Amino acid sequence: MSEIEERHYYGGNVHLINDVYYHTLLANLSTAGSAQPQLNLYLRTLYEGLLRFMMNRYFPKKEERFLTRMNAALNEKILDPETEVVTVDIARAGILPSMVCFEMLSSILPPSKVRQDHIIINRVVNTEGQVTGAAISGTKVGGPVDGKILIFPDPMGATGSSLCEVLKFYLAGGSQKPAAVISLNLIITPEFIRRVLSEYPGARIAAYRLDRGLSPKEVLSLMPGEKWELEKGLNEHDYIIPGAGGLGEVLNNSFV
Repeated sequence: MSEIEERHYYGGNVHLINDVYYHTLLANLSTAGSAQPQLNLYLRTLYEGLLRFMMNRYFPKKEERFLTRMNAALNEKILDPETEVVTVDIARAGILPSMVCFEMLSSILPPSKVRQDHIIINRVVNTEGQVTGAAISGTKVGGPVDGKILIFPDPMGATGSSLCEVLKFYLAGGSQKPAAVISLNLIITPEFIRRVLSEYPGARIAAYRLDRGLSPKEVLSLMPGEKWELEKGLNEHDYIIPGAGGLGEVLNNSFV
């Protein structure tokens, strides 16, 4: 674990980024006074940081020889230009984050190796307002994901139901085997981590903040994951506490 990661007991596939610059941006994004267009500026910078963090750790690299303007040879480690990546827009909070990743990846890899898919999905709730699952109502998918790095830039990792449903959609039948599955979230809960890793143990998760604000006081004094079974970050309607509010609504100025 690097020095910019918070220590925890969730395992090596979970990365909690401990960076005061990005935490300041996330705090600003989460406050009630934040509004467009500033929200999109915060979000863009936050997702550029998340993607850069995970590219450094999980993307294939190679050493290549360059000739500089000084007519001198240089050996440099770079991202392998043969890497194929699919970033998935989970509408609607994930629309801009996925586009940020798509643009960033297209600027550093051959654009022909980068694809963006679109998935429309909604929470399914019971009569008490509790999340019981997620339902996909529309897709725009550009092909298979076998051998490709599959990225899900979705700001709020609450229950994990949406991500697991989308992964089930992509991996149905077992014929598709992505090179890696990466979830990029601003905020996650202990419940999200448990759900995703129990169903897809190989998934990698990166977030700036872990919210477990409804955990008992004695649990909050412990390292994250030390008493994972007692940690709680979701209220009775499965919204994150403290969270950032309905981010999909405020980002789109569409309060439904």
